Amino acid sequence: MEEIKRNLRKERIGVVTSNKMDKSIVVAEVKKVKHPMYGKFVLKTKKYVAHDETNNCNEGDTVKIMETRPMSKTKCWRLVEIIERAK
Repeated sequence: MEEIKRNLRKERIGVVTSNKMDKSIVVAEVKKVKHPMYGKFVLKTKKYVAHDETNNCNEGDTVKIMETRPMSKTKCWRLVEIIERAK
């Protein structure tokens, strides 16, 4: 029998920007990328819609999300843990 490899799932750390949906949050991941020509660092933001089963995330929380099966048209991530609560 083959071993099931579940450790290849992507994980991201970001800040919750919206929790207005039921059991869903929007997480923004901000990266500093060096511009190829000018050398200046530019902020790049990527948004993910993640599944929050217990609705316990608030805006401003730092969270860890993990890739999972598609749950809707845009939602294919789920909440793993809340790293830091918003102050």
